[in-house]
Amino acid sequence: MSILIFLVISYLLLSAALYVVFPKCGKPAVNGLIPVVNFMDWCDIIGRPRWWAFLLFIPIVNIFIFVGMAIDLGRSFGKLGFKHTAAATVYAPAFLGYLGTSKDESYVGPVLASEKEYISKMEEAKEAGKERTFKKLAQANPYKKSGLREWFESVFFAVFAAAFIRMFLIEAYVIPTPSMEGSLNVGDFLFVSKSSYGIRTPMTVAMIPLLHNRIPKMDAESYLEKPSLPYYRLPALRKIKHNSPFVFNWPVGDSVYVTPARPYSVAQVGREPGFAARDRALAQKIKNKDFITRPIDKKDHYIKRCVALPGDSLQIIDGQIYINGEASDNPKHLQFQYMVNLPSSGFNREKLDEWGIDAGDMWDRGFYLDQEQVQKLQGLGGGVQIRRVQNPTTGNKLFPHDPKNFPGWTVDDYGPIYIPAEGATVALSQNNLAMYRRVISVYEGNTVDVSNGQILINGESATSYTFKQNYYWAMGDNRHNSEDSRSWGYVPHDHIVGRPLFIWFSTKEGRISNGINWDRIFKSATKD
Repeated sequence: MSILIFLVISYLLLSAALYVVFPKCGKPAVNGLIPVVNFMDWCDIIGRPRWWAFLLFIPIVNIFIFVGMAIDLGRSFGKLGFKHTAAATVYAPAFLGYLGTSKDESYVGPVLASEKEYISKMEEAKEAGKERTFKKLAQANPYKKSGLREWFESVFFAVFAAAFIRMFLIEAYVIPTPSMEGSLNVGDFLFVSKSSYGIRTPMTVAMIPLLHNRIPKMDAESYLEKPSLPYYRLPALRKIKHNSPFVFNWPVGDSVYVTPARPYSVAQVGREPGFAARDRALAQKIKNKDFITRPIDKKDHYIKRCVALPGDSLQIIDGQIYINGEASDNPKHLQFQYMVNLPSSGFNREKLDEWGIDAGDMWDRGFYLDQEQVQKLQGLGGGVQIRRVQNPTTGNKLFPHDPKNFPGWTVDDYGPIYIPAEGATVALSQNNLAMYRRVISVYEGNTVDVSNGQILINGESATSYTFKQNYYWAMGDNRHNSEDSRSWGYVPHDHIVGRPLFIWFSTKEGRISNGINWDRIFKSATKD
């Protein structure tokens, strides 16, 4: 709603600016206030055909058309410098308002017609062999830009266009971890559509273009948290479906320790001190309380499979997901952790690579394997022993991090758990508060306390809660090697980024030195 208000106010300011600009250009002031007519008259003023105004009604295209018209209106007032181009690009209503109200500024004429006429004179002189006249015209050309300015403007608008496309339409991502291995491998480069599930308008506005949240080679963030805009999302082109891969911001990534190895949430390292023992840089940051807070759109990106939708009930029994009591379809490359004893001799290890079993699948004496790979290993015979690892993660490491009220949960035997839906109401008690506390407080902006046996929401006693947005449950296809919703809980709808489209490049095990996976290039990222 705030974005809509901003656009309405900007249009009103633009109309007011045209109201004062038009009389200087020989147009009735009132025409600046009449929708469509104002843009058609604007086209007359700069030398564009009147139908050009209707391009402003084409989404996405209209932004570039509008900026071009604003720049050309400035040029029609003799404002040909780079600073004028920048001013028209940054906020046209203010720039045009200045042109209309300043007594020192006057309309010169439709710049596009004047520029075309001047270039025609130069071409005629050149064709007629009048070198002296041609050189004189070229030297006096008021529309000529210096080589430095041409280069600077080209870079400026290229970055602007790339940042715009990245922000609203399509962004490139790379798979850094094996949590979706088999379906999406380490080293896969993806294009992700940001319009499929609804374009999320920017919230963080002060940032370095084309960077997400970190400045390479520097221990620093690439943005400022303030000023910021409220969350707003345009209508979706499609709905998220069961088992669809999707990209989202890491829900618990709002307070993180960032080390060269990876980011850790503050709550995560508090529950699992083993992280600090393995990462010395993390131990030092914890000691110094050197953590970073991030807004929603600057949290790290994750890609997982959406296994449960708002309103679903999910349970995992012996590794099989059940949604609303029915077994869910499993991905083709669903993986689990297996202990494997391979033949001591007579075994061609090149077969592992041929079967898609690489270093990323190995763990101690075990492997992360899908069922097809298990069958191929079993087919080796000769004393091969394969045993699936049972329940590798338990207790406080799992959401909702309350083994007292949710005992016996493991990554393979988990739930049942309800996935909150917008408008749905759940009963609250101290027995299930851990399940919804972060949703109510962090994701939906309330205060939650427990006092004298009562749950207090915003200071008032509460025995139930009605959710304000939808939530989703995300899991990796590598079920024993995925940090997902079983670790940190629900994915809020306002954290959703987009839908993966296809793999446009792929390196073996994430390193170009290992070679290129030619068979994965242009492969769909949404199918098994």
